[in-house]
Amino acid sequence: MPSTTFDHLPTAKKDRITAALLTEFSDHGLAEAQVARIVTSAGIARGAFYKYFADLTDAYQYLYQVALSQIHRDAGGDERQVFDAKRIYRGVVDFVDQVNDSQYYAFIRRHYAENESLLPVTPVSAQLPAIAWAAMVLSHAAIKEILLQPASEAVARERLWTALTLLQPKEA
Repeated sequence: MPSTTFDHLPTAKKDRITAALLTEFSDHGLAEAQVARIVTSAGIARGAFYKYFADLTDAYQYLYQVALSQIHRDAGGDERQVFDAKRIYRGVVDFVDQVNDSQYYAFIRRHYAENESLLPVTPVSAQLPAIAWAAMVLSHAAIKEILLQPASEAVARERLWTALTLLQPKEA
């Protein structure tokens, strides 16, 4: 994650750096990304980049968090604790729609196609109930399939809906 030095930059400069990161990581996979292109685009010194980020992976992870925060916010994420298949399904549909209509489309698509496997694995909390874990795994798999194979969206949505309804607890 970015340094506190980055956090304290003026908004306009942070926005310029974030835009340069978005351009670089939308046009190039993490393995081919170059600090040189980012600093040129952002109008900052190479040394400044390393004051703000530990490395390209750190910068990538920062941008990924920015993108997901924006997309989830626009998709109207719901943090209720009760399992609700309809709410989860709607959240996936809204998320995909927001990605498709956002400046982050190429970046997120490239994330699933190339970069996801290059990043450190973030452990899932052991406190997460099994049903929530299953819904999360299914949702992410459906999102990935839809973004990488748009022609399969209807099939992926139907499969997700069927799986989520099977997970839905029966009312007592």
